[in-house]
Amino acid sequence: MLFDKRAKDASAGSRQVHAAFGIAYTAVDFCAAIAFVAGSVLFFSEAWQATATWFFVVGSALFALKPTLRLVRELKLASMGDVEDSAKRQEG
Repeated sequence: MLFDKRAKDASAGSRQVHAAFGIAYTAVDFCAAIAFVAGSVLFFSEAWQATATWFFVVGSALFALKPTLRLVRELKLASMGDVEDSAKRQEG
């Protein structure tokens, strides 16, 4: 089942996948925040406004990547799971 918090603890492999995607998610979040801060600072100067706009575009794209990472992680975890275990989790 997608987005089931118990799926991350199903096996050592699923814990490893969850941890790797957690690191990627945090790295994307951090880079997006830096892009927005840099864009904000650059906007103080008219000469840098075009560059600042690009930082905002990059930051926005990085924020859009976050839900994509979560979906890919969940699909990966679902593909690693046993169909019977998944069905039992949905029933309970």
